[in-house]
Amino acid sequence: MQITRRMIGATAALSLGLFPMLDAAPAQAVGCITGAAAGAVAGHYAHHHAILGAIGGCIAGHHLKVVQRRKAAAAAAAPKPPAPAPTPAPTPTPSPAQ
Repeated sequence: MQITRRMIGATAALSLGLFPMLDAAPAQAVGCITGAAAGAVAGHYAHHHAILGAIGGCIAGHHLKVVQRRKAAAAAAAPKPPAPAPTPAPTPTPSPAQ
């Protein structure tokens, strides 16, 4: 009897302690869905390995999307060259009167 009460108390304390870890975090699976779809189709035609193709496509698609985002962020953060100075317009010379 004593052991079951202790087990219930320990289980309750542990579950309350771990409850904040169950908070839903946003997924960072950019590029995975499209890569998985393409990989599944390719894997299906390559001797019926759609699951392996989907896994590989998800990994490759995610990697390519991350690289694309890094390049875009680097391009946005790169210093822009200064605009060229405007050249003065030539002054028109009057034509001789005839």
